[in-house]
Amino acid sequence: MKTEFLGKTVSGPFTIPSGIVTCSANIIQRFFDLIPEVGVLTTKSIGPEPRLGYREPVLTQYEAGSFTNAVGLTNPGADRSAELLGELNIPDDKFLLISIFGGRVEEYVEVARKLAPHGDGLELNLSCPHAKGYGMAMGQDPELVREIVSAVKAAVAIPVVAKLTPNVPNIGEIAAAAAAGGADALCAINTMGPECYKSHGHPILTNGKGGVSGKAVLPRALECVREIKAAVNRPIIACGGISSAADVSEAFAAGADIIGIGSALIGMTTNEIAEYFQAMVQDLSAKSEQAEALVRYDIDMNFRLVTLVCNERITDDICILTFDRKIEIEAGQFIFLWIPGLGEKPFSALTDDPFQLAVINLGEFTEELMSLEPGTEAYVRGPHGNAVSPEPGARIMAVAGGTGLAAVYQLARDFGNTEIFFGARSAERLYFVDESAKVSDLHIATDDGSRGHHGVITELLEQRLEALSPEERESLVFYNCGPAPMVRAAEVVERKYCSPERIFNAIDYWTKCGVGICGACDAPDGRRLCVDGPFLDAADSDRSAAINSPVIGS
Repeated sequence: MKTEFLGKTVSGPFTIPSGIVTCSANIIQRFFDLIPEVGVLTTKSIGPEPRLGYREPVLTQYEAGSFTNAVGLTNPGADRSAELLGELNIPDDKFLLISIFGGRVEEYVEVARKLAPHGDGLELNLSCPHAKGYGMAMGQDPELVREIVSAVKAAVAIPVVAKLTPNVPNIGEIAAAAAAGGADALCAINTMGPECYKSHGHPILTNGKGGVSGKAVLPRALECVREIKAAVNRPIIACGGISSAADVSEAFAAGADIIGIGSALIGMTTNEIAEYFQAMVQDLSAKSEQAEALVRYDIDMNFRLVTLVCNERITDDICILTFDRKIEIEAGQFIFLWIPGLGEKPFSALTDDPFQLAVINLGEFTEELMSLEPGTEAYVRGPHGNAVSPEPGARIMAVAGGTGLAAVYQLARDFGNTEIFFGARSAERLYFVDESAKVSDLHIATDDGSRGHHGVITELLEQRLEALSPEERESLVFYNCGPAPMVRAAEVVERKYCSPERIFNAIDYWTKCGVGICGACDAPDGRRLCVDGPFLDAADSDRSAAINSPVIGS
């Protein structure tokens, strides 16, 4: 379904709206290479300076298929974004639309000049409803919209798209102002609201309120597209609650040229997203509805109450928390622990019955956990991620550092035939050793030699692998979990003795939403830890490197 868009022939008529899934250069490159139906790739909104955004939770589902989010315009800033986007290999049949924002006209121009050399077009975020002083605050004023668009158009030589807010009485008036300023196309809509949703009496989003997206906004999105089409003669990107072929057809009929699909992708792996867009194109041709059946309306983002019964301090910065009940989780999956007013973070469960967490103090949230008193109420959502599934008869080698032991202990307990290699700086930092020894052949290494092998865990791993016969190595499968340097070092050793298809890595990437939307947990090869992992196979990284090695397009 090749499509013409702003002077470029692109491979498909779809895009993914700004701030959803394709939120990093790594993810964008993977989508460039694997999903031809998505001809327009839209970045996360980028501003003049780095922004950390809001603390988690940043996303909540208030009914199946409908969400609120308040990420807070998290981005690395224009200068760093220019470096990252400049490394992309943009195929000739893809359109890179770079979303930008600012707090005043001059900031839009500044960011536009820095990023224009690295994309095919700029999208002006005039519509974010939850970041004070940005987005919607400017996009509700027709004269200011015209001024911003005009200033950016004068500063760059590539097309400019104005992304409009639905939170106005007459979006056609805003569209006309953008067109008067020289906008080459319009995008509608951004999220509605903001709104506040609660769980157990507490606002879920740390920001309190967030923009509303998903199925609930579809009628308003279609209404806005029709009003824009009636007001101006410009190409339109339509987005907001679109998930089925019927929705796509209705958006085209309303006047859309490009279709943005975002919230419908929640919970999907990268391969599942590729299958979804393939099915959508087939649906449009055959007038069927296979793609809609792939949407994950079963995603559970509800919170469940747990009460702390024991806080066992291992060292000044390590503790084990034991709660009052069992949780449902399989080896390899993870949960989020939420403390209202403080935030939420993802954890591998050390045990499921009773529910236990191993915590290392790495910041404000985990520091608070270190001092929690028995009786404290907290909340759990999940499980998220994919359970591991070693083939029958596999001989499992599990390498762990830090809290990585939590991810591999249950694997050893549930599958057996496992050797655990557990490394720490010193003996005092080891935990759950006796329990691990009961379910595995346990190997320990400490940097200072205070227990087990004197040195790093990968040295001990290599010694063990060298001692195995070639026949014994044939059944090996590796699961590595912990900090990136340790995991990468373990993989280097393991590749000497087996193929990458038998190596699975879970690295402590920053994970925020847990359902694949925010893109914070992107791996270097563009997979998202929370939905494609958390254990990612090393062979896929090799395939991605082979795909991305040549320079394609400009």
